[in-house]
Amino acid sequence: MTDRLAPLTEALLAAATRSGAEAADAIAVDGTALSVDVRGGRLEQAERAEGIEIGLRVLIGQRQACVSASDISERTIAEMAERAVAMAREAPEDPSLGLADPGELASAWDLAALDLADPAAEPAAAMLEDDARRAEAAALAVKGVSQVQSASASYSHRRLHLAATNGFAGGYARTSRASSAVAISGEGLKMERDWAAESRVYQSDLPSPEEIGQLAGERAVSRAGARKPKTGAYPVVFDERISAGLIGHLLGAINGSAIVRGASWLRDAMGEQVLPRGLSVFENPHRPRIPGSRPFDAEGLPTEARDIVRDGILQTWTLDLGTARRLGLKSTASASRGTSSPPSPSVSNIALTQGDKSREQLLDEIGTGLLVTSMIGSSINPTTGDYSRGASGFWVENGQLAYPVNECTIAGNLREMLMRITPANDARAHLSHVVPSLLVEGLTLAGE
Repeated sequence: MTDRLAPLTEALLAAATRSGAEAADAIAVDGTALSVDVRGGRLEQAERAEGIEIGLRVLIGQRQACVSASDISERTIAEMAERAVAMAREAPEDPSLGLADPGELASAWDLAALDLADPAAEPAAAMLEDDARRAEAAALAVKGVSQVQSASASYSHRRLHLAATNGFAGGYARTSRASSAVAISGEGLKMERDWAAESRVYQSDLPSPEEIGQLAGERAVSRAGARKPKTGAYPVVFDERISAGLIGHLLGAINGSAIVRGASWLRDAMGEQVLPRGLSVFENPHRPRIPGSRPFDAEGLPTEARDIVRDGILQTWTLDLGTARRLGLKSTASASRGTSSPPSPSVSNIALTQGDKSREQLLDEIGTGLLVTSMIGSSINPTTGDYSRGASGFWVENGQLAYPVNECTIAGNLREMLMRITPANDARAHLSHVVPSLLVEGLTLAGE
């Protein structure tokens, strides 16, 4: 699978050693990406990209440097190694630097079980164009849709291989197939826009373009006549489409990079309650056919499932080797990287405990409040968790959607907000972040 890439990483490591590096790791990535956009029944844009990139990180003592290139000639590889070593000699010292110990490395994994690459043939550009046209036609067929801003279909196939002087070597491939549509209702100053999009690892798992286009159209029409909501303190339901962002703020606050800098509103929360009792956040990097899955991290450590939050209590930070060493802890095998950057911590697939009620039941319980379906902008204080974002959605009265709203702002504090969440049961299982609609009590709304 990575026959083309493995020799490149070996050549990079050999060049780094010859140039004076004490340790090094190398990454090689190649892939193909196709995308087609349709507008007004006509092909608007078609792109195809093919390429390969290589990256090299060298370490000399407690100093490091990273270089990358898209040329894989022997001359370029030699120059990369020489340049990286020269840069490392001038870099500042960092006592947390270093490759993983050989005994910590992943030594076996089951790529077949992860099922990250669709064996089906790459779709022809004409097939993608047909998908985009069908999505656009389905959106336009919805009564009240005035135009479709864009309809798109895309495909990508990417392979990577990672190797290091500590003995690690491994690679894998992943594919992605996606379709989307953005529909508009109304005219002039009364236009409202909404969208629908789906992405899958396997092409055969993707919903039909008609489903995606129709959903985009229906969402846009439902937004006709939007106005500002009332100002005050009200319960807010974050729709499943955007609720993962709220949990994403928690995940960002426990990232080892933020903890090391002291720039996190959860910096002192290890072992403390951060969610209501009964709720957990679970990470599983081994879910089949899920985009965030991976057999090992960017430092060659074996990935494994872990509880991030268990029964409301924060269990762990998200750490790579560097942040773990700074904190005197063990890496959570969470390193990720590109060809031009060193490893840094990130999460893969996470899931929040689902509730036993539907979104509609949550709305019925709140009586009066706001259902948020879209958010814009962001003003979040990373050290205090103070939260303020623009939002649009639907005003709720007597548990029913009363009218669409826009141009409002939601404000609160993330630490307090997360302690007041009630999850619905509508999370979509095929996503990397499986988070249902979330009810948050007592947020401040700024509207009319």
